Formats: sequence, structure tokens, C-alpha cells
Amino acid sequence: MNNIAPLPYAESVLGKLFVFASASMRELVRTVQQVARCNAAVLITGESGSGKELIARALHQYSSRCNNPWIDVNSGALPEHLVESELFGYEKGAFSGAESTKQGLFELAHTGTLFLDEIAELEPRTQVKLLRVLDGAPYYRLGGVHKVSVDVRVIAATCRDLGEVMQRGAFRRELYYRLSQIHLKVPPLRERPEDIRPLAELFLRESTPTSRFSTEALEALQRYSWPGNVRELRNTVVAAGILAGVPEITLADLPEEISARLHAPNCATPTRLKEMEQQMIIQSLAKTGGSFQHAAAILGISKRTLSRKLRRYEIEDAHCIAA
Repeated sequence: MNNIAPLPYAESVLGKLFVFASASMRELVRTVQQVARCNAAVLITGESGSGKELIARALHQYSSRCNNPWIDVNSGALPEHLVESELFGYEKGAFSGAESTKQGLFELAHTGTLFLDEIAELEPRTQVKLLRVLDGAPYYRLGGVHKVSVDVRVIAATCRDLGEVMQRGAFRRELYYRLSQIHLKVPPLRERPEDIRPLAELFLRESTPTSRFSTEALEALQRYSWPGNVRELRNTVVAAGILAGVPEITLADLPEEISARLHAPNCATPTRLKEMEQQMIIQSLAKTGGSFQHAAAILGISKRTLSRKLRRYEIEDAHCIAA
């Protein structure tokens, strides 16, 4: 029998359970409910794995468009040569392999919401066309001769510092202003420790419903800084539940870096968090034999984002790490 207590603050948003026990998240949800009533473009920022997609889903569910299409796409996961055709569609014969006309994601989201995750990864040429569409201008499908008009609310998200990206000239300033008519920031998990226990219990309930946490295990989870945020917490809980093999998950079933925090000072400086992220990247590459695709999947990021982080941290070649 599972002894998990009922979740005090939780709501299903487009089929995913959204937990907001902390005061900061409850305040964010109140803001989301207010913003959802308008059609303004929304930019959601926050660290990777912090829950930006859930906020976007909540914006759609609370809006008058809730019964219309919800379309989401990871901009960083689309191959550069396919981004424009995926977003705006193409006509039959537009390029080799285009055997029939295909609607783009904007058309599929007509009267509903289009969520563009990792918006900072869009190439400059696509940014220009996106800006025109956001301004209400009809557009052509790739290879098309007739313009397409759509009514779509756009929500974008990124874990990157767009100010820094704009300074490098990789993101158009006017597009930033158009996307961020309303700017919502999702706090990292370490700044809302009240959410850790209900989230952990939710993930355990979903993955291994007959399991439970020991008191020490729960305390260790709550003291850890979670550099990978909610995504890291989910992966940790799911793995512990599967590997423990007994009804109670104890301190010994948790990764050493988490269990060790139980008797250590509860602090995490920005430098320490960067070191943790670097270590997670190195470990993931080592586990996958240097495979960018598999390491990115473990970390919950795109291959392009992983490559960017490797350059930022000046981490050695992935094949050297694997060796």
C-alpha cells in the first residue's frame, strides 16, 4: 500500500500534472491565469528542466483557445534545413522529396496556440519570417504562390540569456521585443524547495506506485540543489524506484551526490552549480561512449544545446571523455 499523502497543490494541464506547492509557483500560476485571458505573445524563461513547458500548457488551458489546437515544437531539435518548411509548410514539388503539399505548424495551430521551445536556437533567416507572421502578415508556404493567413497565439521559451545572444547578433532584437510582450520567469527548483517533496512523491506514484520514501531519503532529496531542476528530480526518482527493488526507498538507493548532501551544509553557489552541470555532461558523455544524441537525451536537452554547453565549458572532445 502506498503511503503518499495527497498532493496539496496540483492540477492537470493538457494531460500532465502540474504541482505548485511553493508560494513563488502559486504566485506564478495566478499570473498565468491572468495572462491567459489575453492574446499577447508570451516569452517564458528559466533554467533547463524547470517546468517552462508546463507553464505554456497552463496558459493554453486557462485561455479561451483551450478547445482549439495546442501545437508544440522544440526549435532546437529541428534540423536547420527543415525549420522553415516545418513551421510554414511547403507545396508539392517545392524541393526534392516534397511529393505532396504539407501544412506547417502555424496552420495546424490555427485558432489555437503554438509553443516554440528553445526559441533562441532558430536560425536568423527563419527569425525574419517568424517576425512578419507575428506581426499578422500572411506568408507563403515554401514553394507556394498563394498567401496563408493564420490566427495563432505564440508562446516561446528558452533557457538561454537572450540578452547575451542578442549582443552576439544571433537573435534579432525586434523579434525578442515581439515575443516578450509578456515575460514570465520560472524559478529554479532550488529556489522553491517546498515543491521538491510533492514532486518527488508524484513521480514515484507515477513510476512505482507501491514504493515509498524513507524519512532520510526525503530529507536528502529536499536538501539537494538540483542543478538539473525538475527533470533531474524525475529521473532520479524513477531510477531509484526501479532499482531499489523493495517497497521503501532509502538513502542508499539515491545517487551519492544526493545522499551526501544530507549531512552537508545546504548551500549551492553559482560556481558550484556550473561545476555540477559540467560533471553531469561529462558523465553522460562517458556513459554513452561519446554519443551526442544519447547524452543529450539523458540530459533532456537538444544536441545543439549540448554542443553549445561543451563550447561554453571548454570540455574536451567527447571521444576523449569516453576513452
